[in-house]
Amino acid sequence: MTDPHPPRPLPVPELARLSVNQMTVKQLSLPELAKVCVELGIAHVGLWREPVQTYGVEAAARLVRDAGLTVTSLCRGGFLTATGLEERAAALADNRRAVEEAAALGTDTLVLVCGGLPPGDKDLHGARERVADALAELAPYAGQYGVKLAVEPLHPMFAADRCVVSTLAQALDLAERFPAHQVGVTVDTYHLWWDDRAPEQIARAGAAGRLHAFQLADWTTPLPAGVLNGRGQLGDGAIDLREWAGYAAAAGYTGPIEVELFNDELWARDGREVLAETARRFVEHVVR
Repeated sequence: MTDPHPPRPLPVPELARLSVNQMTVKQLSLPELAKVCVELGIAHVGLWREPVQTYGVEAAARLVRDAGLTVTSLCRGGFLTATGLEERAAALADNRRAVEEAAALGTDTLVLVCGGLPPGDKDLHGARERVADALAELAPYAGQYGVKLAVEPLHPMFAADRCVVSTLAQALDLAERFPAHQVGVTVDTYHLWWDDRAPEQIARAGAAGRLHAFQLADWTTPLPAGVLNGRGQLGDGAIDLREWAGYAAAAGYTGPIEVELFNDELWARDGREVLAETARRFVEHVVR
C-alpha cells in the first residue's frame, strides 16, 4: 500500500528510538540501507545473519560503525528442537557462530526463534524442554561474549513449523531458568497482539530485566498464502501500536524500537521510499 502522504522532513529527535530491521527493506543492499538511514536521521538497524554473512561479518561491522549506526539486534539464532544427536549438535554450533557474529557486529542481543516440531513429532512440551536444554549450553557461551539471548514467541499459527513457544509467558518460563543478563525475551506486536495476558507478561519481563528487544509490525488481513510475509506496515492494520509502546515503557523499556516487516508488497517497491514511509509511520503511530 502506497503511503497517501507525500514525503516530508522529520525532526531527528522523533526518530531517536527507531531501529529499522534489515528485512523491512531487504531489497536494499547493506550499504544502501546504511546510506538511507543516515540520510533520514535513523541511528539504529537490526541485521539478519544471511545477508550479513554474504556481505562479510567484519565488513558489515565496519560499514555500520563507519556510518555511525548502532546494531540493535541480530536475527536470528534458534531452531533448537531437533531430536537427532547430529542435528542438535549442528544447531548448537550454528548458534555459537551466531553469538560470535552478534558480538562482532557490536550488538548485545541475539534474537532466537526456537524452532517447530520435528517431522512426525507431536510433543510440544518435549520440544520446549529441548529448547531449554539447548539454552543451558548456549547461555553461558553467549555471556562470555556479552550477548543476550532473546527468546521470541511467535504467533500460534507458527507453532508446528517455526516456533513451539507461542506466548510471552512460555518464553519467560524458559528464560527465567537462566540469568537475566544471559536470557530474556523479544516482544513483537505481530505475534502477541491477540494475547490479553501479554501486557502483564511485558511487565513481568521488565521487572526481571528480561525485556531485551521490542519489535513492531501491524496485523492486516487477509493473510497472504504461506502467511509468513503478512506483516503489515505500521498503521495499516488492527494493532494499537502506541498502546503497545506504552506497555513497554511502563515496564521500564527505554531501548530502541525495531520495525520488522516481512511483506511482499513492500519488498516490490523502492526501498528508499519504503524506509521513508516507515519513518513517517513510526512518528505518526508510535511517537505522537
